[in-house]
Amino acid sequence: MRSTAVRLVRQRRPTRNESPLLPPLVLYRSILRAHVHKLPKDLRSLGDHYVKDEFKAHKKIDNPLHIVAFLTQWQDYLRQIDHGSWLHNKLKHEDLEKMSPDQIGQLYELMKAAKRVDEDGEHTE
Repeated sequence: MRSTAVRLVRQRRPTRNESPLLPPLVLYRSILRAHVHKLPKDLRSLGDHYVKDEFKAHKKIDNPLHIVAFLTQWQDYLRQIDHGSWLHNKLKHEDLEKMSPDQIGQLYELMKAAKRVDEDGEHTE
């Protein structure tokens, strides 16, 4: 994903309302840094683990549409973390309908893990 993603980031022109896409490594580091400063300690390990797994799973993606979509979604996530809006956001019905069965299953597993963190006060694998 790295060389193709960096090339796509450089070529893509943002519209008026959006900021340019960050390169994958910069975005990854920015998200982890935002977790340190913006997330409660008990959610930080869950968030870090999830981000690391997602970036690792998408490392070998070479489809330009998938790369741009992946980076765009994670950049939106970073923006939400930075502005604190993640606390009050809910998943839109339209976004849920766009998800594959695998993505819905992954979202369900994430929800269960988050509930365990909330109940236990810490993340356990």
